[in-house]
Order: sequence, then C-alpha cells, then structure tokens
Amino acid sequence: MKTILLAEDQQIVRQGLKMMIEHRQRYQVIEAENGQEAVDLAGRHVIDLVLMDVRMPVMTGIEATKRLIERDPNVKIVMLTTFIDERYAIEALKAGAKGYILKDADMESLFATIEKALLGELVLDGQVAAKVMPKLLQHSAPQEKEQIPPLAEREKEIIRLVGQGRNNAEIAAELYLSVGTVKNYISQLFIKLGVRDRTQLAIFAVKHDI
Repeated sequence: MKTILLAEDQQIVRQGLKMMIEHRQRYQVIEAENGQEAVDLAGRHVIDLVLMDVRMPVMTGIEATKRLIERDPNVKIVMLTTFIDERYAIEALKAGAKGYILKDADMESLFATIEKALLGELVLDGQVAAKVMPKLLQHSAPQEKEQIPPLAEREKEIIRLVGQGRNNAEIAAELYLSVGTVKNYISQLFIKLGVRDRTQLAIFAVKHDI
C-alpha cells in the first residue's frame, strides 16, 4: 500500500480528498494542515507521494516543496490548487514538483495524476502546460543558448513526446518500443543533457523547439 501525504489547510476539502483516495484501498493518507506540518510529517514517515496545496498558512506549499526536495531530491510532489495561477505553477515546477492539478478534478483524473506521479512522470493537463511552459522558458537563464549535444532522431522523438506530457507507456506505444527501452533512453538523455528529471527534459524540449 502506498502512503500519500495530503497537505491542505481546509479541513472539509482535506477530509473529502482523503476519503476519496482511501476508497480505492491502494493508498493510505496522512494529513497535514499546512506546509510546516507537511515537512515535519515527511521527516517521520516513509512517503510515496505528496499532494500539496499551493496556498496555506504558516508555510506555503511552494516553500514546503522546496524544503522537501532539498532534503530528498527524489520526493514526488503534486501541487493542488483551486485555479490555475501561472506564477505559482512556475514556482512549483521550478522547485521540483512533478505536477499540478485542480482540486475540482474528477476522480479518474486525480487517480491518473497520482499513478503517473508515482512513476516519476511529469503531470500537467493540456491547459496548464499551454499556459506554463512558455513562461518557464522566459524565466530560464539566458545561458541556455548553449550548444546541445548531437541527438539521434529517436532521442528527439522521445524528448518531443516527454515535452507533450506523455508517460513511458504512451511513448512506447507511439514509437513501437518496449517500455524498458523508453526508460533506458530517458535515463541516458538525463545524463547526456545534464537534466535532473522529466520536468527539466520537457522544458528542454520546448526551449529547443524539439
């Protein structure tokens, strides 16, 4: 059973989400009512995924995300919000969050997001990606006009699909490859391009028009 840390300051929303998630009987949920409590609880429990409200008292979700990722760069965090705010979305992704989902998302979207994030996928719905990716490029350091290593056509195809938010299984199906082969390509691309995760690889795809 996977453990999800749910950080949300509104008790009714938090309990509703907890009930919905635990109903699937594949997850147990630990609750936090602010960012500071989330950071403290993550230090005392083995957490598979954090669902983090963006705006909370005591410590915001953005600040809590930064602290959790400083402690463990592999932690998987998905931001929760009531509406798309480009500024917060950009800050969250730059801090290392794996995704951004609206609180009023339907159950299937919520669970699809959880499953993808647990696999380390970048999870942005089309609306968020369309608004946020161009802004992320504007906020990128100008030095990124650097020369990039030569890329094979297959590598470019994979980078392009990651940039579209596809997961490994979807990329494998489109390119007629095994999921294992796609994973290997992506791991090699992380090393080759000096990127840390799929978020940075997606940004690379947009930045270099791949």
